[in-house]
Amino acid sequence: MNVIESELLAGYPPEVEIAAREVAASVVASGRTLVVLDDDPTGTQSVADLPVLTRWSAEDFEWAFAQQASAVYVLTNTRSLDPAEAEKRNREVVRNALSAAGGEALGFVSRSDSTLRGHFPLEPEVIADELAQASGVHTDAVVIVPAFPDAGRVTIGGTHYMRDGSGGLTPVAETEFAQDATFGFRSSRLAEYVEEKSGGRYPARDVIVLDLNVIRGGAGAIADALDRAAGGAPAVADIVTENDLRALALGLAEAERRGKTLLYRVGPPFVRGRIGQEVRAPLTADEAFAGRAPGPGGGLVVIGSHVGLTTRQFDVLRAEHPSARVVELQVRELMRNMTSSAGIGFESLDPVVAEVVAALAEGDVILHTSRTLMRTDSAAASLQIARTVSAGLVHVVRRTLAQRAPRFVIAKGGITSSDVASEGLQIRHAIVRGPMLPGIVSLWEPVGGPATGIPYVVFPGNVGDDRSLLDVVRVLATVHP
Repeated sequence: MNVIESELLAGYPPEVEIAAREVAASVVASGRTLVVLDDDPTGTQSVADLPVLTRWSAEDFEWAFAQQASAVYVLTNTRSLDPAEAEKRNREVVRNALSAAGGEALGFVSRSDSTLRGHFPLEPEVIADELAQASGVHTDAVVIVPAFPDAGRVTIGGTHYMRDGSGGLTPVAETEFAQDATFGFRSSRLAEYVEEKSGGRYPARDVIVLDLNVIRGGAGAIADALDRAAGGAPAVADIVTENDLRALALGLAEAERRGKTLLYRVGPPFVRGRIGQEVRAPLTADEAFAGRAPGPGGGLVVIGSHVGLTTRQFDVLRAEHPSARVVELQVRELMRNMTSSAGIGFESLDPVVAEVVAALAEGDVILHTSRTLMRTDSAAASLQIARTVSAGLVHVVRRTLAQRAPRFVIAKGGITSSDVASEGLQIRHAIVRGPMLPGIVSLWEPVGGPATGIPYVVFPGNVGDDRSLLDVVRVLATVHP
């Protein structure tokens, strides 16, 4: 059921203009560094010049904190894990971050999907519990902010919507994302979503709703609404614009100044708004390559996501970049070989590796999984299939890198981009330099390791229009030796 955005907004106050520097000043005053536990790497798409970790030992955090940034991203990739593994990983990250901070003030953000897929409420609850055990800090509220206006996700009147491109809004539970094999859901109203996902432990009637009347009513109004929060109470926030994110940031800062301890479960742009970063313009080719001459040969585009938008983007790229070699990783054959008593496994991918390496000498290569999605009625089994396929892509990328470094690498999809970064390219530390498209696709500069000097683009499966992947490839392919 579509509704008209302008009609919904007519009953609320207009947005209030807020400068990013005003928010940034409140961050400096707090002395707090945000640690962002990102359940896949796509959450960096809205920020710039922040450190990223794919490993989380205390030593890794020491490197990240030494960058003296307002926020640090930790690529936990928990969306690819089962609940027990996700819990363990969240605890490790919080414990090691606190150890490395040496008493310096930290805040914690659980970054997840703007279309509500992920381990909720597990992850914020685990973070809160670990904070209580490790430092005696008790969380008053978990503030839930999935909105991602850059990608057409907005929350109005407590309901989360997707824009349709023509002024209409579709409740997110009516989109393909709500049918996710592992993280599906039925509720678009966020208070009801919280009740659904918590199995009723947090009744919808008890969820604090920060609607646009509150968000646009000033920092004091937001802090007042959170005054009654205690014991990790869920609070959900309306967001339509960047100014709304900044208004919320000031209100949260005021609530924390009054003594509230808050955790955040959020979509990508929340961190940009919370730390007072300006919206950065997309990177040029020269900026993407950090002013260096790119290596010879072509770049590598790795496509693992199966959402409809990704397939359409792939079709456009293939049609309008005909010089690129297209190489398919056949999923059914891989799964058959992985379960074969002959123990073939990833050895069956050797011809794929050879084809990719040879083609990179001539130009760009598009490595994709077969487009027919394998899934089962079991969420756990579907997740295991996704992990096996991603491991196959990682195998190809890692073997390729050992033989020929691509000019650039673009990875399409959440699990895909995480595994390609941490395992395929063996990136341990990186700096996110900024977006390749406005607010939705980020570029990392690897720091150390075999991928040094290779721009790495993290491209979510569910953002952009049909031509967006082609647009990014064209930027990176404009510089030739």
